[in-house]
Amino acid sequence: MASVLLAAAVAGCSHSTGSHSSSGDRASAGASAGSSQPAGDAAGPLAEGPGPQSHYAVAAQPAADSCHYRSDSGQPLPDATCTPGALSPAVTQANLASTICRKGGYTGGIRPPASVTDAEKRKNAASYGYTGQLHDAEYDHLVSLELGGDPNDPRNLWVEPPSPGHAAGAGPNNPKDAVETRLHTAVCGGQVTLAQAQEAIATDWFTAESRLGLK
Repeated sequence: MASVLLAAAVAGCSHSTGSHSSSGDRASAGASAGSSQPAGDAAGPLAEGPGPQSHYAVAAQPAADSCHYRSDSGQPLPDATCTPGALSPAVTQANLASTICRKGGYTGGIRPPASVTDAEKRKNAASYGYTGQLHDAEYDHLVSLELGGDPNDPRNLWVEPPSPGHAAGAGPNNPKDAVETRLHTAVCGGQVTLAQAQEAIATDWFTAESRLGLK
């Protein structure tokens, strides 16, 4: 089932609309990021990816210009079809203490190497029609590794354009990263379940904390 869904995701993506944002909201990168759509709710449960691998290969990406950024209050969100999120089967609610919540960290040992992600980032930028500086865009795990997201499933990775107010040339510095950290703390502290945090950030990272009653 996972392989079928993956093939469908990389074959091509479509516009996705919803009701979270006003029609005036747009991804902050403007024309450099291609067109954008309002935020919407996630469609169905998150897929499971292949999980951590001993050797990573460059994953196929959606066709050029087939993915379209969405936005919520000006903050960039990925195409809900191209990048719906995908989960690692290695992380479950039952093994949090030995995976993402363990002391000493977890993500460093499962992260794909730059030789793989750099190539994927260039291809994914074409998928999204992103023409801004790649140095300023983050190749982001929609469901972060610290929340049990799949390390290299293309359904879980997107070129995240800079947020509003970003200084050109300053490199990636996105508020989504801080949201991921706070959600990780909430999961490991038992405030929310792993599945709740994963669903919330995949649906709309900008509103994830408020949806979970954390702010």
